[in-house]
Amino acid sequence: MLKAQSAHSDAASPKDELLEEIRTEYERIQLQLRELGSLIEHSQLEVDKLAQRNQAIATRLKQVEDNFDTVPRSDIKATFDAAQDARQRLLTMRGQLEKLQSDKNNLEHFGSVLERVLTLVEGAEIVARDDSAGPQSADGLTAATVIRIVEAQESERQRLARQMHDGPAQSLTNFILQAEICQRLFDKDPRRASEELNNLKAAASGTFQKVRDFIADLRPMMLDDLGVVPTVRRYVDNFQEKTGITVELAISGEERRLEAHREVMLFRGVQELLSNARDHANASRVKISLDMGMDNITATVEDNGRGFNPEEVMDRGSEESKAVGLSTLRERLELVGGTLRVNSTEGEGSTIRVQIPAGAPVY
Repeated sequence: MLKAQSAHSDAASPKDELLEEIRTEYERIQLQLRELGSLIEHSQLEVDKLAQRNQAIATRLKQVEDNFDTVPRSDIKATFDAAQDARQRLLTMRGQLEKLQSDKNNLEHFGSVLERVLTLVEGAEIVARDDSAGPQSADGLTAATVIRIVEAQESERQRLARQMHDGPAQSLTNFILQAEICQRLFDKDPRRASEELNNLKAAASGTFQKVRDFIADLRPMMLDDLGVVPTVRRYVDNFQEKTGITVELAISGEERRLEAHREVMLFRGVQELLSNARDHANASRVKISLDMGMDNITATVEDNGRGFNPEEVMDRGSEESKAVGLSTLRERLELVGGTLRVNSTEGEGSTIRVQIPAGAPVY
């Protein structure tokens, strides 16, 4: 554990203030880790209890299966319902335990990064290029920038983990249960077994499509193969089809390939703004203007949604900012010399502009 050292004086330097901020954040993470440890211990006990209950019900289910023709239908249904409920509770609790362990791992990783940054800042010479930017590491990144990059990466990993747990992972759990029911019914009730198989097939088809959509959102293959403009076109078409929101797309300038990281940044910006129009603005119409200029690439997204207070949403510490994600998007853009401009009024929609330098030509 790092020992907090007093860095206050009558005139604290930017370095001292940054060190104190990092130490405070590090100590906060250590407190969270202790709390998570207690939650994990308690959750593990609950999982063990549920596993024992699930085993007892499984034994009862086997007895019902062995006497399928003589056990009353009401008892069969009650036993199957209890088995399904026990299995669901156990899987849900295991999922929560896995998420707690994942959060603990993420916090431990972030804490180790802060510890390395703190060591770096305390031992490195301060570059006087820009006092407001904070201390610089050997590769030119400020400590604050390193922290923001790590936070963004961990936030994205947590989002993906939640999507996988609530979507495909949950569906696969239901598949296993349905398959077990089918297996028990094959010899005793072929008609019902056939119905369950049809249900299983339909559920598998729906989940397969969700997985494809998840992969496409995670990393569209078109982005690597054809570039950002065709990918945005395809994404807009799919977005309209799935949401029913009308999206107008206008492209100007020379359609061409950009450096890979710039194409990713631009596509992610459009993707984020469309998601916000759908999830937060409740928009029914969106207009996107993509200008492939020679010096700068600009994407402007305008919606007719409910609008918002830009100052509150762009305040990185606010809950609404964390939900909408515009402050994080702005920071990512700034890392490549880009900008984010927001114009919005509550009840009157929003216009948000993403701009990045065009960079070197790609042939």
